[in-house]
Amino acid sequence: MSDATLVRGRWVVTGSGQDDPVLSDAAVRVVDGRIAEVGDRETLRGRHPDAASLGSDRVAIMPGMVNAHHHSNGVSAIQQGIRDRLLESWLLSLSLGRRLSPRLATLLSAARLLRTGVTSVVDVHSDRGSARAYADNAREALAAYDDAGIRVAFAAGLMTQCFLVAGAGEDEKFLAGLPDDELRRFAARRLPPPDNLSEDDYFGIVDDLWRRYRTHDRIDVWYAPPGPQWVSDDFMQRIAEQAEAHDTGVQTHVSESFYEMLHGPLYYGKPTIRHLFDLGVLGPRFSIAHGVWLTKPEIELMAETGAAVSHNPSSNLRLRAGIAPLNGMLAAGVTVGLGMDGTTINDDEDYFDEMRLAMRLHRTPRFDGPAPEPAQVLEMATTGGARLMRKEDTLGAIVPGRVADLVLIDLDRVAWPWVSPEADPRELLLMRAGAGDVDTVLVGGEVVFRDGRPTRFDLDEVGREAAAMLGGQAFRSADAAMVERLRRHVEAHYQAWEVPDLVPWTVYNAHL
Repeated sequence: MSDATLVRGRWVVTGSGQDDPVLSDAAVRVVDGRIAEVGDRETLRGRHPDAASLGSDRVAIMPGMVNAHHHSNGVSAIQQGIRDRLLESWLLSLSLGRRLSPRLATLLSAARLLRTGVTSVVDVHSDRGSARAYADNAREALAAYDDAGIRVAFAAGLMTQCFLVAGAGEDEKFLAGLPDDELRRFAARRLPPPDNLSEDDYFGIVDDLWRRYRTHDRIDVWYAPPGPQWVSDDFMQRIAEQAEAHDTGVQTHVSESFYEMLHGPLYYGKPTIRHLFDLGVLGPRFSIAHGVWLTKPEIELMAETGAAVSHNPSSNLRLRAGIAPLNGMLAAGVTVGLGMDGTTINDDEDYFDEMRLAMRLHRTPRFDGPAPEPAQVLEMATTGGARLMRKEDTLGAIVPGRVADLVLIDLDRVAWPWVSPEADPRELLLMRAGAGDVDTVLVGGEVVFRDGRPTRFDLDEVGREAAAMLGGQAFRSADAAMVERLRRHVEAHYQAWEVPDLVPWTVYNAHL
């Protein structure tokens, strides 16, 4: 691509807000990976006759979107033959999945994200094993992200406790309560191996990765404690301290499932967000995924401290977690991004579907009840995610000075056969566009996706390699039978927890 490019569109959606203009027959001038000018196409062409051309009057141009919480699995759990269950049972079943190399998983995931207009992603990467294996896997995934050209906050995590069931000190009691030695031996395989990396190993590896990529224009290295129940308080505080020292981010899972909500009062004596606040770890660099079961005081603490949340409606529904209090979070002023979590409603990682689901799921059934506006959903997908990534000055809008992360949407299907001149192009794209309509994607001014394919790697070859690697591993039928046996005991552990009286955020239906 030449030093300067004019990216043309029938519409240029400069931002998500009602005050952000949608320009007709406009263009974006891109210079050195950044947006230099936005305006009338003919005017910009007259000023810059030698600039290269991209786009046409048959596309709309949107800001690159932010997937605020993700796991780059490569192929989905359903493709692995693992059915949707409640979170705690589902996590147990994931152990039956066949292994895909970090490189292949990352490239497959990046291709799907680019296909749906996502130019930035927070990828939570949890791993175990020796320090060398952990470091090698993380480096391989990061190299794949570098190859793909997508922007990433690579959030590296380590589980340090509660490997079988939630609750500090419960693993030993849970093992002792299993009915036979065979099941106990199988369950014990979920505990860390003898050579598992230590906490000091983890911090050394993440520090090395951070230093290696600290000047990279597309890659940031974050910390990702998997969840408060899965790490010690000291470990969580140490992560917060290191993130502060490196001026980087932290993302964790909080109050995703019903049982995660019960865990806080049962083991901390208080809701989990209150516990994290008391630990001193909440702040603008700290984000949580899900937050389905947040209480009003917890939401207020999130707003007060500037901590952000990734709302993942598809994943929440698929794993029977519930419906997050999005309206309450938006009303309180919490920074909210939108995430697909690698587990979307149609199992296809279509970010447009995720936006539509987020908007429709939270429309309450009374005239005096709240309902997200389309602009709020677009804001979550762009500037909300940018704030979560602490990049609100560089991502999320098409204005001079921002990085040129642009998505060109083919309007042939979206606008066929006719569109009213009064229709808001932002709402038209939100309500009608899909991953299949994404024509071209630019990250930092570089075309990284065009004509249904990433430009920096051979997706077909990656697919062949992945199929060969996965197909070469036999299904572990004996393990599957043991997982099914163990699942019943895991579920019984949680079902024994006392359930308090609950007041719903929204009454969707009732019987008298």
